[in-house]
Amino acid sequence: MIIRTPNPTDDTPVHPPQRSEGGYYDIEIIYDAGRWRLYADSPAEILGVLLPGYQQEDPHRQEQRRIRAAVDVQVALQAQLNVDSGALAQCTAEQRAILLGDRDQPPSPATWTAPVPLVLVTTFYAPGGALTRPAGTDDAMVWLDPSTEWSLLESLAAAGWIGLARRDPSTPDIDT
Repeated sequence: MIIRTPNPTDDTPVHPPQRSEGGYYDIEIIYDAGRWRLYADSPAEILGVLLPGYQQEDPHRQEQRRIRAAVDVQVALQAQLNVDSGALAQCTAEQRAILLGDRDQPPSPATWTAPVPLVLVTTFYAPGGALTRPAGTDDAMVWLDPSTEWSLLESLAAAGWIGLARRDPSTPDIDT
């Protein structure tokens, strides 16, 4: 079962919902620019809300849907970083061309040292993909990893696209 609830816009405390049979859900995400909270017990349930029809797909189609979702976020997040960083003007012409370019082909610079982070999707780069990973510092690149359901959620959270919390299964449910 999945619970979707509006995220409070003020300082109202959030009380996580409980399952009908008792106990808290294992995963919580905050998404859609902070407007919604979603509670579920599996990454597949979460992706079933974010990608309608996902759970009914065969595994190959699910993988393709995760890759497409990662590329969609890549495009939107890159645009956001380009603006929010305030550093696009400090980039070289070549760096700006990569940052502002289409994503029908994954960017493949040998190194990335621009003041604006480059958003990349792991699928297209070594070891599993055909392209060489750009060299650069960890903060120079944002990697989205659609290889598994959980890795996609974790990488979206690391990128700041969603908020993600996972309940520690060893922690007992405590009614508050």
